[in-house]
Amino acid sequence: MEGNLDAAIESLLNVEKQCRLAGDVAGTRKAAVDIVELCFKDAAWKTLNDQIVVLSKRRGQLKQAITAVVQKAMEYIDVTPDVDTRIELIKTLSSVAAGKIYVEIERARLIKRLAKIKEELGKIDEAADLMQEVAVETFGSMAKTEKIAFILEQVRLCLDRQDYVRAQILSRKISPRVFDADTSKEKKKPKDGDNMVQEAPAEIPSLLELKRIYYELMIRYYSHNNDYLEICRCYKSIYEIPSVKEDPAKWIPVLRKICWYLVLAPHDPMQSSLLNATLEDKNLSEIPNFRLLLKQLVTMEVIQWTKLWEFFKDEYENEKNFLGGALGTKAAEDLKLRIIEHNILVVSKYYSRITLKRIADLLCLSLQEAEKHLSDMVNSKALIAKIDRPMGIISFRTAQDSNGVLNSWASNLEKLLDLVEKSCHQIHKETMIHKVVLKA
Repeated sequence: MEGNLDAAIESLLNVEKQCRLAGDVAGTRKAAVDIVELCFKDAAWKTLNDQIVVLSKRRGQLKQAITAVVQKAMEYIDVTPDVDTRIELIKTLSSVAAGKIYVEIERARLIKRLAKIKEELGKIDEAADLMQEVAVETFGSMAKTEKIAFILEQVRLCLDRQDYVRAQILSRKISPRVFDADTSKEKKKPKDGDNMVQEAPAEIPSLLELKRIYYELMIRYYSHNNDYLEICRCYKSIYEIPSVKEDPAKWIPVLRKICWYLVLAPHDPMQSSLLNATLEDKNLSEIPNFRLLLKQLVTMEVIQWTKLWEFFKDEYENEKNFLGGALGTKAAEDLKLRIIEHNILVVSKYYSRITLKRIADLLCLSLQEAEKHLSDMVNSKALIAKIDRPMGIISFRTAQDSNGVLNSWASNLEKLLDLVEKSCHQIHKETMIHKVVLKA
């Protein structure tokens, strides 16, 4: 049987040589594919690997023949008898495709399959290193969805191996705006000098599904740094996906997470804007407890931490049963910290000067804790304040320079003169009316 196979291959190699030297593309391609099929039918996997390498290295080999051989051999990957044979075949095809721009997409798909096998064997680091070798963003003929799916797989493997720096670098290759683009406008027919954009394989998810996967991966990345505002924005983007927004079973857990992370995020203009936008969402009426939580934050009143925690403790602990799981180990501490910061901001709105003892009583904290939280807020530029420690007085007024004082005086004088002028005009008007009445 082995002798028959070798004789048949030798015969086909002679045919392939004649066609190749004659410049017959179709004949060369057919002969090369026939050799691959022959090896497969005889289950001669080692011979198949050897013949793929031989065909690719023949002098003046046509690129159409190499492409056909690689594509045909890729069909046999799933029917290999064991994992070792599969890995060997993928490695052979990958080495043949390396450096050849006309089979770059096939090589990327081969690397992805090899990485998946490595991951199944528990070799996450090897799988991640393999995937990082391929820069799919430079492939002109690869479908957009396939490129995005490939980069997302690279990001996922980096997160699995806890390589957060590389995960961030890779994630920046995808612009969030790409998920809002219309895929029907993607060019399919080539212009002069262009490569044709290939159709994405059937297993590649749709653009909206990729959007969800992208933001879920970004949530994993931002959770590592406890960047609550960015996590909230990711959930907000998932919430805007039509398939999520139409199904209450999907959007309620997402909206719950948006509310929690909004409360956990430090106070800044972006957080304030998102908070007000979320409060205007009609769907929030379906989860009234969270509406109440957000309402408390926008109301300029001191919040009692103990009462708030008693009311929301069950909701906080139930969060682990919803999408995205628990809020994180530090979330409970950070929630208390945000309530303290909110209370300090409320106090600064109503008082220009206050004693440290009074503010500590209002915040239900010790003097040292109140001073520490106040100092932290001043350092982070969330608040402008000065503490007179010997006197124990906090001043929330901003110190103006000489130019600022003069400008405020000039502004006040201008307002005063404007009022005097208006008053004179009103007096003159009334006098004229009375004169006219008397004459009448």
